[in-house]
Amino acid sequence: MMTSTAPAGPTGFDVAALRAHFPSLASGIAHFDGPGGTQTPRPVADAVTATMTAPISNRGTGALSETNADAAVGAFRLAYADLLGVPAAGIVYGRSATQLTFDFSRILAQDWGPGDEVVVTRLDHDANVRPWVLAAERAGAEVRWIDLDPATAEFDPASVADAVTDRTRLVAVTGASNLLGTRPDVRTIADAAHAVGAQVFVDGVHHAAHQFVDVPALGADFYVCSPYKFLGPHCGVLAADPGLLETLRPDKLIPATDVVPERFELGTLPYEMLDGATAAVDFLADIAPGDDPANTSRRERLRASLHAVDAHETRLRHRIEEGLADLGADVVVHSRAADRTPTLLLTLPGRKTRDAYRFLLDHDVLAPAGSFYAYEPFRRLDLDDEHALRLGLAPYNDDSDVTRVLHGLAAFLAQV
Repeated sequence: MMTSTAPAGPTGFDVAALRAHFPSLASGIAHFDGPGGTQTPRPVADAVTATMTAPISNRGTGALSETNADAAVGAFRLAYADLLGVPAAGIVYGRSATQLTFDFSRILAQDWGPGDEVVVTRLDHDANVRPWVLAAERAGAEVRWIDLDPATAEFDPASVADAVTDRTRLVAVTGASNLLGTRPDVRTIADAAHAVGAQVFVDGVHHAAHQFVDVPALGADFYVCSPYKFLGPHCGVLAADPGLLETLRPDKLIPATDVVPERFELGTLPYEMLDGATAAVDFLADIAPGDDPANTSRRERLRASLHAVDAHETRLRHRIEEGLADLGADVVVHSRAADRTPTLLLTLPGRKTRDAYRFLLDHDVLAPAGSFYAYEPFRRLDLDDEHALRLGLAPYNDDSDVTRVLHGLAAFLAQV
């Protein structure tokens, strides 16, 4: 898919060849809004269109329209099994990661009660906080918090040590912060949770967009992600061990199947979205698939491609950080964790970041301002109502994008 006569870049793939697959980039906008949702490559859009215009109906084994629908579901599960490192029977489709988290919070809380504890963090997007807080409150369980240290943008070690007790039933933790980019040590937290018999629910929405994922190695019992954060359509995916899913009893219609994972998917699935999400995985796998892609599994091609993407994005992130440092005290960078994604949260002392956002828009640079549903970390950083500016990279960003955003910020700050 990425074949080009141009030489590969220093981080393993030809960015110009990659960008050619994204019709939206012809707008001339330099997109730094990847954490909110990426642009869509042509093969993903084509897959959606092909499914919607082909014979399609409810799943079955008779008519072509029935087998097309069944094939879309099977291909989707296999693709996300390869992306996340779990069996295909452990892949659940959802409208969004938020919807899936709310659904599973209600299911898992069915046997919680007074005396039980649920652990959430001050680093997470609210989609991995509020569902658990609400479920705990309704069950009479106590909520405990892992705190965020604003000085480091990492978890407070003492808080981590104190959070998990022998009464903990579940720990909800992010794989990577959509606000600050921080990638916490999920495995250590998961090991502590499992030692007391608790389950671990990982929000991988920002994590899966920037790192090769191995759900079992991460220690996650449940892992959610959103394909539209990594070049796919707007939907959500949950990954878990099929044996664990077999133990859960969601509410469902009487005629609806009780087979895992279908028992968690309510109503007729949107087959066009499934095929688009599958195409996104295939596109990722072809970015930099290694030396012998024809004889390499899709999971191994994903590993090679995502390592190349990570190297590319990290290099660009370093360029941005160096440029921001040159702007001096006019810019405060809150993304400080030792291990982090290519996502930077900025405030501009004495200036409104929404003004900077609008100024950059006038220069065809999209760097959004807001709190980005990261309610707890935003409060913990004591930013009050001063919405911050977020610069988030995606695989299609290039050096010219970085130059434009740095020049744009410098011009904004130079205004009297």
